[in-house]
Amino acid sequence: MTSYMIGIERTKFSALLWPTALILALLFPMIGYSQVPSDATGGYTLKMDGDMVILNATVVDSYDSVVAGLNEGDFQIYEDGVRQQIEHFSSEDIPVTVGILVDNSGSMRSTHTDSIVAALAFASTSNPHDQMFVVNFGEHASLGLPADTPFTDRRDQLQLALSEITADGQTALFDGVAVGLDHLKQGDREKKVLILISDGGDNASQHSFAELLDLAKRSGVMIYTIGIFNEMDGDRNPGVLRRLAMETGGEAFFPRSSNDILPICENVARRIRGQYALSYVPTSAKRDERYRVIQVKASSPGLDILSVRTRAGYSMPSESTMTAAR
Repeated sequence: MTSYMIGIERTKFSALLWPTALILALLFPMIGYSQVPSDATGGYTLKMDGDMVILNATVVDSYDSVVAGLNEGDFQIYEDGVRQQIEHFSSEDIPVTVGILVDNSGSMRSTHTDSIVAALAFASTSNPHDQMFVVNFGEHASLGLPADTPFTDRRDQLQLALSEITADGQTALFDGVAVGLDHLKQGDREKKVLILISDGGDNASQHSFAELLDLAKRSGVMIYTIGIFNEMDGDRNPGVLRRLAMETGGEAFFPRSSNDILPICENVARRIRGQYALSYVPTSAKRDERYRVIQVKASSPGLDILSVRTRAGYSMPSESTMTAAR
């Protein structure tokens, strides 16, 4: 499988705005994915009970290519350094609830069209049973679809939601991600993902970065970030994009030119589609709300060193917190 460059900041980014006709010609059709229902009713969600911790994990080799075909016995899960017993394992491509978050602030004006290209490119790789939505953020964050349409799988609706906004004003990136995390709760797919397309800058949010990180880590949502900015962008902050991705088990990508955007979005889609689902019941059942660190390892005979990307940890709510929430 072809591996694409990631984690490398661009040295130059074209500000050329692509004509809409060219964008559509490039994006449609794109690569497709098929899905066979896991049961006769078409249900896809993994039904878990009690204190089960559910992980979605991407495995890559030393060339950063996604590794498929692993079995349950190839994985080891550790919580705070203690080995855990895997209770459920799956490698099937299940549909996801995915939010596409697009930075429409003034600092993105010269690369706004590239951001729309990236968002539509990802949407074009979607599973027919995915639930997708759009969050546009500039000085304020708002949902892009109509109020009576919380999710869609239609490309035309997504394109309209993405293209009606003009890039202008300050940047409320943290608030935009918070809106995305909140809206994901309405989705009924077991796997939930955010795709953040931005330069990483923020100068208008009500949420602090620390607050956002806490929300993200507690949510169990994987965040993939695509950093799009030009060399003159003084507001760019790739560190924010890297940190959000790292803390949630996602990845940060930095296209070096407009030509890199489409393959990177296809690469992100492959990573999401090629994930393994694992779950376990923690050996420590004490509900003390402390943060628990998760480490997942993978190895298989005949394969070189494997790296696993998944959520970094979680907090188990206390009994009093659960009672108050009821």
